[in-house]
Amino acid sequence: MTVLILTSDEDVTADMVVLRLGETGVPVVRLDPADLTSGVALSGEYVRGGYRGHLSVGGRLVSLNGLRSVWVRRPGVPAARAAQPSAWLTEESSQALYGMLRCTDARWMNPPDAARRARHKPWQLRLAQRSGLAVPATLITTFPQAAREFAERFPDLVVKPVSGAHPQEPPRAVPTSRVAPDTDFAAVAFGPTLLQRRIAKRADIRLTVVGDRLLAARKPADPEAGPDEVDVRFARSVSPWLAVDVPQRVAEAVHRYLKGAELAYGAFDFAEDADGIWWFLECNQSGQFGFVEMDTGQPIATSIAEWLAKDVESAGSYPGDGRGTAR
Repeated sequence: MTVLILTSDEDVTADMVVLRLGETGVPVVRLDPADLTSGVALSGEYVRGGYRGHLSVGGRLVSLNGLRSVWVRRPGVPAARAAQPSAWLTEESSQALYGMLRCTDARWMNPPDAARRARHKPWQLRLAQRSGLAVPATLITTFPQAAREFAERFPDLVVKPVSGAHPQEPPRAVPTSRVAPDTDFAAVAFGPTLLQRRIAKRADIRLTVVGDRLLAARKPADPEAGPDEVDVRFARSVSPWLAVDVPQRVAEAVHRYLKGAELAYGAFDFAEDADGIWWFLECNQSGQFGFVEMDTGQPIATSIAEWLAKDVESAGSYPGDGRGTAR
């Protein structure tokens, strides 16, 4: 049976998993939905109570009924590279592709509906609270007065985007920034603003979860860093990522989070304070892991490959399969 990976050709993170799958002899098909109608074709037939579907990718014909798993990594917009792209063609192609894939018994990492919901940061914060994770005091608002009152209660704040990367081409990461003490907050009225109590962190934590497996890495904060250096992505690196154990309480809460989110994969970001508390910042349902594996040697790509390669019958229940509960 075949593993289907939905992602772009330039996705080097997916390359790592494709290599591991190749080493085990598991057939892999890599497809970017952006290539639909231009290098990729599909067909689904519903006759006499039965269903059969096929994909043609680079001249290779793949039976949808022969899929063991689907990894939704970083897929492009369906039919974006068609000869005559349009919003209508994108919607038609998306409905056809994902609708047909949902007709199979393949396991999903992650189910599209769950992954779409999991991107919503306000929902993440509430699920993290309900799961028992420590969440910094946060306000998302377009009321300037609400922002001012929040700043009075929590004078040391950071501001970050609600949605993530700025939708320019290519996408640009928007850094988390410290809020100046004299900020007026009048501009909050022009767009939703996420304000959060700044955690005086002694380290950043990246916890990658694959099914039941937790792989955590820790990067100590620069002792010379000023309070304005809050985003690890833009901070000066003084240490590589180092493998670290996951506290039992955090592990249990993270499993509850993934079960509630119906996800089989998640990349969690935490800030560790001076008391050793891991404060939840976000969970990226398709987050990068290559930089962590390179520093720590943790077998993240291998863990994903093993998860994808499991037979449907022997896999059992797991987060996100839609047929059971998390173990």
